[in-house]
Amino acid sequence: MNLFTVFIVSLFLTIAVVPVFKRLAFRMHIVDVPDERKVHVMPMPKTGGISLFIGAFIPMLIWAPRDLFFTSVLMGSILIFIFGLVDDIKPMRARQKIIPQAAAALIVILFGGVKITCVGVFAAPECVLPVYLSVPLTLFVILGVTNAINLADGLDGLAGGLSMLSFVLIVFLAHKCGNVQIALMAMAMVGAIAGFLRFNTHPAVLFMGDAGSQLLGFLLVVFTIVITQTNAPYSKLMALPIIGFPILDTLTVMVERIMKKRSPFKADKNHFHHKLIDFGFFHSEAVLIIYIIQALFIGLAVIFRYYSGWVHLGGFLFLSCIILFSMYWGRRKKWAFRRDGYFDTFIKKQLKVLKEKNIFIRLSFGVLKYGFILVLLWQVMIPAQIPLYFSSISIALILMISGCCLIFKGRFKEPVLRLCIYMVIPLLIYMTEADPGPWMNVSWHFINNVFFIFLVISVVMTLNLTRRREGFKITTMDILVFIVVLIFPNLPSMHLLEINAGTTLAKVLVMFFSYDVLAGELRGKLNGVVRPFLVVLCLLVLRGFI
Repeated sequence: MNLFTVFIVSLFLTIAVVPVFKRLAFRMHIVDVPDERKVHVMPMPKTGGISLFIGAFIPMLIWAPRDLFFTSVLMGSILIFIFGLVDDIKPMRARQKIIPQAAAALIVILFGGVKITCVGVFAAPECVLPVYLSVPLTLFVILGVTNAINLADGLDGLAGGLSMLSFVLIVFLAHKCGNVQIALMAMAMVGAIAGFLRFNTHPAVLFMGDAGSQLLGFLLVVFTIVITQTNAPYSKLMALPIIGFPILDTLTVMVERIMKKRSPFKADKNHFHHKLIDFGFFHSEAVLIIYIIQALFIGLAVIFRYYSGWVHLGGFLFLSCIILFSMYWGRRKKWAFRRDGYFDTFIKKQLKVLKEKNIFIRLSFGVLKYGFILVLLWQVMIPAQIPLYFSSISIALILMISGCCLIFKGRFKEPVLRLCIYMVIPLLIYMTEADPGPWMNVSWHFINNVFFIFLVISVVMTLNLTRRREGFKITTMDILVFIVVLIFPNLPSMHLLEINAGTTLAKVLVMFFSYDVLAGELRGKLNGVVRPFLVVLCLLVLRGFI
């Protein structure tokens, strides 16, 4: 299955279900109430974890290769998710949380074969840890990282962004070493997190809760262990930079608590994101700085992925020391970020002006508005020929739209336009994949895929920047599209086709949701779409009859 398909389905599925569970949060009593340790001041729904679970695991269940490893990961994830949800409804003590986490870890260890059997430079290359050592060590690591991501969930978008960077790296590493299963599962997580961050980026409208943060940590560490402990040509210690910042943050906080003779599990405000805010950085600035730090760890893992464990260990310690020293020096000198510097007085001032003038939303919406039509026009040019029946359908659609506009004076324009677009797009995309013209070489196919990627980016940016209160709305047609996309590529007869069904339907899904967002932003003023779409239909008629 094409990874792009998995990403698109998990992305839009998460975006679609988040508003549903956001509305149910207060009824289900899944709300984060602010206290002296929290940075938000209003009760916030924390049902994002439910949306993450649904958005990631439906594509996994449909497309991931089934074996004992997948089953064990699924069972462990369900256990983590259920008890995380219970914790979101009624907070549990730290010791109570450990029990289901340990049970989930043991499931993947004993049944899924997820074990740390080699410790890299800390032992001889041929040394394989016995079971009585590897099982406790693996259990300790899984518990540690699961809770590290949970502890990192302190600012809007922080835990999700950090995890997404690591999952992207895992997709890359798994793809390079041919581990299709891990690449697909990790890509599903990337898509789900990207969809969730549309609602969780500062200022967030909901949180992921313990159900989401623990799930991210659990899957992240399991995938990392598999990638680094199997026969892949990567260092065993590459796990350190893959997870990176959450490890450093958790270890630092726990050491500080122990030095102050307090419980290492008792929550406080000594995390790095708290310190950055104390230095005078704004919420979004602190998150961005931590993203950059995690990106440095990720870069270390990518550049030196084939090097020895000493390089990864040394690089991790070197970056960690720089970060720790900077924090120590800043707190000792009582450093505070100056708001009268060049960054605030010029750069941020200009950005604020651009935001107040709606420049960013105009830009993203402009790309979406014109990109949607241009991509449609481009698809008309790709097929080697347009069948006569498609041209005949196009004539009927032209008459339908024209009749709606003239007779009913646009009263039924949007439903009719939606119906016409939803009829044309699947047929057109199918033809571009099944019968491209002889001029469509590898380079042009790549360019065509890039167009769809830009369309996805513009959709997500528009959803993030829009000021519409109602936001994105899922319709019954959208549900039907999801059903088709999830089921159609997996029918036995699909293996006889000469097209990539997954890629075809992913592109159809991108076009459908692009129109949905575009129609919502236009607020019923659809002339800017109707006229270009009529041009598309006319071109289909001309190509079919000439």
